[in-house]
Amino acid sequence: MATWAEFEAAAPEFASRVRALMASRKHLTMATLRRDGSPRISGTELEFGDKELRIGSMTGAVKALDLRRDPRVAIHGPTEDPPADAPGGWRGEAKIAGTAIEVPSGSTAHHFHIDIHEAVITRLNEAGNRLVVESWNPARGYRQMERD
Repeated sequence: MATWAEFEAAAPEFASRVRALMASRKHLTMATLRRDGSPRISGTELEFGDKELRIGSMTGAVKALDLRRDPRVAIHGPTEDPPADAPGGWRGEAKIAGTAIEVPSGSTAHHFHIDIHEAVITRLNEAGNRLVVESWNPARGYRQMERD
């Protein structure tokens, strides 16, 4: 796992693009695990601190209770369809998978910072005819592959 600061230090250009995609809109989608192990999808907002990626939740929200029980989390950034006239111009979509660690906040709300297991951008190549998957994780670093 890596903090946001460690991710930025290891892959600054890629981290910058992940951040720009994640911050392009306020509302994101987050997946947590229910008590029975099935997935739960919830809305969330991200905060990019100096060194940490953070999320918050209202007191007693089921997503916060999920994270207290099992801290694994996946966050999907907002996305738009590729432009029909220039699909290669699509900036793509970003995803982050990691672990949520609850931090004391002095309030009744829940606050978590996210340690990153993997960050991904999925986009189209310049010609707009192949899927490009860029990813980073602390063990292997940055990788890019194309798929039909």
